[in-house]
Amino acid sequence: MTEFLLLFRNASAADGYLSTSQDMAEDMPRWQAWIGHIAMQGKLLHTAPMRYDASIVNHSGVAQGHPHKEADSVLVSGFLLCKADSLEEVQEWSKTCPILKYPGSSVEIRPLIPFPGN
Repeated sequence: MTEFLLLFRNASAADGYLSTSQDMAEDMPRWQAWIGHIAMQGKLLHTAPMRYDASIVNHSGVAQGHPHKEADSVLVSGFLLCKADSLEEVQEWSKTCPILKYPGSSVEIRPLIPFPGN
């Protein structure tokens, strides 16, 4: 089996997420069911939403406060690590991800490459 990283991307406001507390509360059962489907197959490794605040380290130093946003204010808002038999299997799960109800949202799927053993 291959391990995959799913990055959940969503549009943001100037100083926070667009989703309100009410939106998040309403979405929680959908997320629990969606993640539960993966977990019940024994394929969930880890998942978590991300806080909005961030530190960005580059050659100029450290910038604190806001996360990296794409030009259209889309940013990574959470992730999921899983294992699956194929990329197509993960793509099928991702088509029903609750994040997709929001305009400008997406699930980026990245296969992970294991480090060679010593």
